[in-house]
Amino acid sequence: MVELDYESLGEYGIVGRRYFRKGGDNRTHHVHVFEETSEDIIRHLAFRDYLRIHPEVRIHYENLKVKLVNEFSDDIEGYMDGKNHFIQETEKTAMIWYKNNKLK
Repeated sequence: MVELDYESLGEYGIVGRRYFRKGGDNRTHHVHVFEETSEDIIRHLAFRDYLRIHPEVRIHYENLKVKLVNEFSDDIEGYMDGKNHFIQETEKTAMIWYKNNKLK
């Protein structure tokens, strides 16, 4: 990853994760790496897949992110805080959906 110009940030707040980002202060990419059976990776995949299957939720999330980028263009913490409630609530729904549909 370092050879591809990614910065390694270790676990970065989630035990067992390896987090990489690219672009420094103007981040262009980020990569989360987990063990295959990690509950955290399941949570991330459930969120991703739920948004893929539910375009109305994905569009709402997209609109929220655009609003927050405009509101917190120089404040990554404010941007992240602004997404937090939506992400937590959607993750709960997505995990139920994922376990009922993907893990059969």
